[in-house]
Amino acid sequence: MQLEALRNGLMVSCQPVPAGPMDSAGMVVGFALAALAGGASGLRIESLRYLQAVRAATAAPIVGIIKSDRSDTAVRITATVGQAVALARAGADVVAFDATRRPRPVSVADLVAAIKAEGKFAMADCADLEDARQALAAGADIVGSTLSGYTGGPEPEGPDFALITALRVLTPYVIAEGRVHTPAEAAEALRCGAFCVVVGSALTRTEHATQWFKAAVDRAAAARAAAERPVLAIDIGGTKTLAGLVAGAKVLESFTVPTARAAGPDAWLAAVAEGARTWRGRYARVGIAVSGLVAGGTWSGLNPKTLGVPQRYPLTERATAALGAPSFAANDAQAAAWGEYRFGAGGAADMVFLTISTGIGGGLVLGGRPRLGLAGHFGLWRGPSAAHAGPLEDEVSGRWLAAEAAAAGRPADAAGVFAAAGAGEAWAERLVALSAERVARLSADIQLGLDPERIVVGGGIGLAAGYLERVRCYLADLPERCRPELVPARLGVHAGLVGVADLSLTH
Repeated sequence: MQLEALRNGLMVSCQPVPAGPMDSAGMVVGFALAALAGGASGLRIESLRYLQAVRAATAAPIVGIIKSDRSDTAVRITATVGQAVALARAGADVVAFDATRRPRPVSVADLVAAIKAEGKFAMADCADLEDARQALAAGADIVGSTLSGYTGGPEPEGPDFALITALRVLTPYVIAEGRVHTPAEAAEALRCGAFCVVVGSALTRTEHATQWFKAAVDRAAAARAAAERPVLAIDIGGTKTLAGLVAGAKVLESFTVPTARAAGPDAWLAAVAEGARTWRGRYARVGIAVSGLVAGGTWSGLNPKTLGVPQRYPLTERATAALGAPSFAANDAQAAAWGEYRFGAGGAADMVFLTISTGIGGGLVLGGRPRLGLAGHFGLWRGPSAAHAGPLEDEVSGRWLAAEAAAAGRPADAAGVFAAAGAGEAWAERLVALSAERVARLSADIQLGLDPERIVVGGGIGLAAGYLERVRCYLADLPERCRPELVPARLGVHAGLVGVADLSLTH
């Protein structure tokens, strides 16, 4: 056999579960022939008995090993010169052996010399890069990632792609082996530089593969059972907190409590817990939408003018304790973006969500996935959309409208400014027009930067009568390809509740 016969190939390890229902020569030969019929380039066979049976049935390349438990060493794979010679003479083209640096009956150099004396290739099953270096120095022809994760500590879940990549720096003859359970993982191993990829349990140990599928089905069943119960969804805003029992896109029941800004998040959660006391037992999860940054379950404020929050407040931990169910948290605009994407105006298209209210929030859903973390905090931009050095929301939002009205000697909240503009008062018309113009510039920047299929606009300002039409007017002169499609949000004040409820089930 030439090593080139294995290049870019799939090798199937035909090793049944010891003492299992398939642990027989006939079954192993069947596995081997079926693998070759499916396109495998070679086989990895354990024990002299099974090697001899498979060799009698095919001339395909075979890596042979013997596994044995010994009292003097933890090395199990082809531990002695006698085993290596016996495999070579039974028909193995490649003899594989444990090349780890653990105490061993014979040296790696002695094993390599014995294998080569029989005219066979020597494959070193390694746990790390240093194993491979020493094995290659001793004359090994091939190194494998076979024993990564099996020489101490918890066993990893997937292949050691980093080791495969590192081994390729030492030699082109790297066989990727160990926990390759999916076609995608096999392909990734090849992209990492593997000469050949070995797949075993996923193909020839039905017991193991069945356990994986059973575990996945059990997890899905548990998730579905939880999803069939409502989610307690909470939207903590700068002036009020909205809580509801949410099932899909439906808010079954809800209540609102004031957000006592000076009291802090512990008090806000306690107020929700008291209001939701009669709902205990009806919900399986809690979803929380908040302004600012959510990372790893912690909450940090980004603009204290919107809501003052301690940095890295342990939101999900405290919510779980206060409300008695596993909790998930996301930025409120990101949650609303997901709600509109799944159940509202997003239409399952690549989209950006803009909420223009007390401040400006935003969220992105691209390729069917919500972008969490800092993504979408458009209200904090200080780029071309902004006319001054502060955050954009400080010159567009409801807070800004009220502040400008007060400065003009006409005290009014945002709703009052819009009412005055509707009545034709020039000062109010000027403020609304400025806000709309700046949102138009922001929308154009977003379109150029992210190219979403649509921008969904929500919030008390964004959905105020005539506001979206004003924004569109400022965009009318742009080339059609650069002009964003602006559509009004459909879910209203419940977008954040619906979105975070759904995210709590899927994330």
